Amino acid sequence: MSSCRLEAIASEKEYLDEDEDHLALFAAAVEGAALCTVVGIEGSFSRRLGAQLAILPDGTIVGTLADGCLEQQLASDCRQTNAAIVKRYGSGSSTIDFRLPCGGGLDVLLDPAPDRDACLATLDALWRRREAQLLLAPNSFLTARRYLPRLVVRAFGEGPEIEALHAIGAASGIACQVVEKKTLTLARCSGLTPADRWTAVVLLFHDHEWEATLLDEALDSDAFYVGAQGGHNARSARLDEMRRRGLTERNLGRIRSPIGTPSGSRTPQSLALAVLAEMTGEYERLRSIA
Repeated sequence: MSSCRLEAIASEKEYLDEDEDHLALFAAAVEGAALCTVVGIEGSFSRRLGAQLAILPDGTIVGTLADGCLEQQLASDCRQTNAAIVKRYGSGSSTIDFRLPCGGGLDVLLDPAPDRDACLATLDALWRRREAQLLLAPNSFLTARRYLPRLVVRAFGEGPEIEALHAIGAASGIACQVVEKKTLTLARCSGLTPADRWTAVVLLFHDHEWEATLLDEALDSDAFYVGAQGGHNARSARLDEMRRRGLTERNLGRIRSPIGTPSGSRTPQSLALAVLAEMTGEYERLRSIA
């Protein structure tokens, strides 16, 4: 793998190194970087099976697994490892002077030289919005690490609600594609590429006559989440209009309204937080069926 190929990915696929789940994979494509993958968990642990971090040649650690002590131990062990091995940390470890804060045990695959071309191919698939996997060492308990494309939130609307969603989403590292009402034409589609199954679509309008065409568009896509704000009267009128347009009850059931977890928010900021929590919760559930 040449450095120019990695630089091309960095420039063309900038969002990848901003996604927490892709951070270590991106860094592992750098020549000389090591990749650490959690391949076994005993007891409780704050990260999922397959959680990763990478260690760059200058010692920089990309990604997090615990409170910093584990990361430093992994970096130290990787410097002393010439081939991919699985090592136990915490409970059951032969290193008696190192314990995990949670009291559990981890099996971590230390790979001082992951397949750089495979890392690049996986990143390329994710950039193309496809599920991907990276094969791990054959002696690992987990034979492959699976990845989902980054969560994208596509929000249509106006006013403080959409501004709050954009601001909080950006601060949380969530990719938000905001489409303001002033850029749309009433009763016309947005003209955007259809949403894929890793995209959430939400409508934040006060003038609900703008919704029907955009809901048709969203429900005709693979979006895993389709929601629209509005009170009881707005929701009833919306469903009546969508039935008039010929939508089936199954499709109508895909429209979330009220939106947010918990529902009932009364400020733009609390609504944005609730909606983003609901979306990210649904996105996380996609991992179990990916």
